[in-house]
Amino acid sequence: MRINRILLSAPLVVVALIIQVSILGRLQLPGAVPDLLLLVVLGLALVHGHVAGALVGFFAGLLADLAPPSDHAIGRYALVLCVIGYVAGLTKPDSGQHRSATLPLMVVIGAAIGSTLMYAGVGSLVGDTAARHVGLVGLLLSATLYDLLLAPFTVPLVMALARRTEHDSVVGDGSPSPSGTATRDSAYGWLTTGTGLKASRGAMKSARAKAHIGSQRGGLLGKSARDKVGRIKGVKRL
Repeated sequence: MRINRILLSAPLVVVALIIQVSILGRLQLPGAVPDLLLLVVLGLALVHGHVAGALVGFFAGLLADLAPPSDHAIGRYALVLCVIGYVAGLTKPDSGQHRSATLPLMVVIGAAIGSTLMYAGVGSLVGDTAARHVGLVGLLLSATLYDLLLAPFTVPLVMALARRTEHDSVVGDGSPSPSGTATRDSAYGWLTTGTGLKASRGAMKSARAKAHIGSQRGGLLGKSARDKVGRIKGVKRL
């Protein structure tokens, strides 16, 4: 990952985890807890791609596994977010930007359902049967509903910050970007226009100089011709 991506991802993940643990986790909502950390990983993966999404998801999940009051096996949520970040990053278009909000919305719904199922599945493998007591269907419905309510306020903001960082990194690497190319082309256009004006002025000056030299030559030729005629006439007179 690039340095600017790490500098953006780390604060977003830490802030999301603090809000989720200190505020969202204490709301005592029925069913699942709103997963703000998942939405941040999705926003970054939708812009940076599957590799960055997997890495961000893994470290974000590992941080959540270590943060109190975590009561599950370490690495459980890291595995879930790593897979979710990788799959979400695969939906990144070749142009780098989504044409509509339909695909990110579908990604949020699929991630909410997939993360809940994976978390419960991994828990059953390690002996955690809490999902069975709460009710898997209730967890799926509540997790999807809460994530959909938080997504319009979280995912677009994270994606906008990630795109801005991506644009800055492209410009910093010296690679052409659309806005940078337009600016550079406009700058070149101004330079070209200025050169054309200078060239036209130089051509006008050159033409004037040639005309002036031509008039001088014409005057000299006319004077010499008149002198010759005068001499011929003088000879004839003599």
